[in-house]
Amino acid sequence: MRKTPQGLKLGFPGQLCKGKREYSRVSPVDLKKNHPYLCRQKRNTVENDIEPMHTLIQPLKKLFPRRSAVITIEVEAPSSANREPVYITGNHPVLGNWAPGRVALNRDDNGHWSGKFPLPRGYLLEFKITRGDWASEATDQSGRPYRNYTYKVRGDDHIRVVVHGWKDRRRNRGAAGNAPPGAGSGQIIIHPRMTALGLAPRDVIVWLPPGYKRTKKRRYPVLYMHDGQNLFDPATSYTGITWRVGETLSRLIAEKQVKEVIVVGVYNTEQRLEEYSCSDLGTRYRRFVAEQLKEFIDNEYRTLADRRNTAVMGSSMGGLVSFLTAWEHSQTFYQAACLSPTFIYDRSRAIKYLRISPPPAFPIRIYLDCGGRGGEKRLYRGCKRVIRYLRRKGFMEGSGYMFRYFKDHEHSEHAWASRLHISLRFMFGVDEGKG
Repeated sequence: MRKTPQGLKLGFPGQLCKGKREYSRVSPVDLKKNHPYLCRQKRNTVENDIEPMHTLIQPLKKLFPRRSAVITIEVEAPSSANREPVYITGNHPVLGNWAPGRVALNRDDNGHWSGKFPLPRGYLLEFKITRGDWASEATDQSGRPYRNYTYKVRGDDHIRVVVHGWKDRRRNRGAAGNAPPGAGSGQIIIHPRMTALGLAPRDVIVWLPPGYKRTKKRRYPVLYMHDGQNLFDPATSYTGITWRVGETLSRLIAEKQVKEVIVVGVYNTEQRLEEYSCSDLGTRYRRFVAEQLKEFIDNEYRTLADRRNTAVMGSSMGGLVSFLTAWEHSQTFYQAACLSPTFIYDRSRAIKYLRISPPPAFPIRIYLDCGGRGGEKRLYRGCKRVIRYLRRKGFMEGSGYMFRYFKDHEHSEHAWASRLHISLRFMFGVDEGKG
């Protein structure tokens, strides 16, 4: 027996419905007065006249609601942004699910920006501040993007954030002629705002290997990578941590562990989830990479344009879209590297698609890996399901696919950077027989 906040004595729901002894432990007067939905009192109760359980539970939910907390987030931004909208984005739908230009803040009389957001108690909130896209996210005094702000919701609260600068307005930190951050011994070229029919404009960053400038006639394999802003420069990575692609490839090439390869990094947009998944927009994005972008790169640079020398790579949702790109465009891509792929996204839609789809028209090789901490545990189960279907479709471990498990790795750029060399050796190792 327990008491409600109103002082009404109630048993557990199972004690409220027992045939003729119905409501025997509850005062009918109090029930009728305070809980008309629970009561539905019948003076001549019949033996089997039992109230359905859902009609009993719903009033209890109203009696003991799970309250949300209202979090007010106030942003003090640089004066240069006073006339431009400031946005917040984070890991909850009310914050736009990491879409950088979806949730605008309101400017007050003091020139600050703020918003009120209802969030469930106990929720671990992560968020960032932008001016509408990832190219203009907030930075610290040194010009580096802030790491995700984190806050555990315990009740109504007011959070104040001070922004020192913006990524697209950071000062040039290197002298003229210096290599861009993250280039290693290679060269970086940026193609801004490339467009495709039905897709948002995006930057494309190209990394050329050390020998590209020295040997004018040599041609190179090409690796296409998604989430291009996270590959080289910490100032453009949304976490401030990169994959260290330039440094890693420079080291592996110097040690003669991998071939020299051109890397094409495709920036994401605020439609990232749709573009990287089994959706109509995703189909359009994959066609853009396989056809329009590849044609541009082959015409602009000295590439080995055949499928045996073309690969695609990404992590998380980028790992998912890399798998789908190679699977659907095997005439273009021979290999795919999928780090922590989110095969379980959208109720495992990609896995269901894989189960019913025929094998690729041309043979492909696939690298898969996953960590074992946090959300990686769920992604690991998705990888195991995909491997089962690959085997059923004739893929052999070693020649057709490789899977690596890292039990101490979490879902982060730092983890992917630490194991990047494994996938690069799988695809471009100097001793790798491609048959």
